[in-house]
Amino acid sequence: MAKEYSFDISAKIDMQSFKNAVNSVDKEVANRYDFKGTTYEVDFKEKDKLLVLVASSDNKLEALKDVVVTKLLKQNLSSKVLDEVKVENASGNTRKATYKVVDYIESKEAKKIVAEIKNLKLKVTAQIEGDSIRVKGAKLDDLQKVIATIRSMEWEAPLVFENMR
Repeated sequence: MAKEYSFDISAKIDMQSFKNAVNSVDKEVANRYDFKGTTYEVDFKEKDKLLVLVASSDNKLEALKDVVVTKLLKQNLSSKVLDEVKVENASGNTRKATYKVVDYIESKEAKKIVAEIKNLKLKVTAQIEGDSIRVKGAKLDDLQKVIATIRSMEWEAPLVFENMR
């Protein structure tokens, strides 16, 4: 009997790495010259999976987001982890941006990923299992081709390839 290999495609993120990135933002911004004497706030609401950034102007808000993205990348997390929900005026003449932390693949996007895998015409099967996609095949080379192809495409969710067996 031939051995079957598999791997999972998901959008799970390491929450500890995410928290470390958010915590290191405050340290860096406190030392930056362009933020001296201005008000800013970085608040991660873990229960709601929201990141709230508050700054004195739109320019400062954009700079604050850039620092957050840089810290996420240093923790090997994708910048797609953050999905902007809204930017609004806040109290004290400040601007507030709210970002949703994306750690799942939307069902519409999961179906597109499965369709792309089927379009490769390789001897693999892909099925959606909860918040991940399980890809199975008899040859490791076929699975690696699937990973390379899916990685090279542009997706909304920050895809993670794991549990290669």
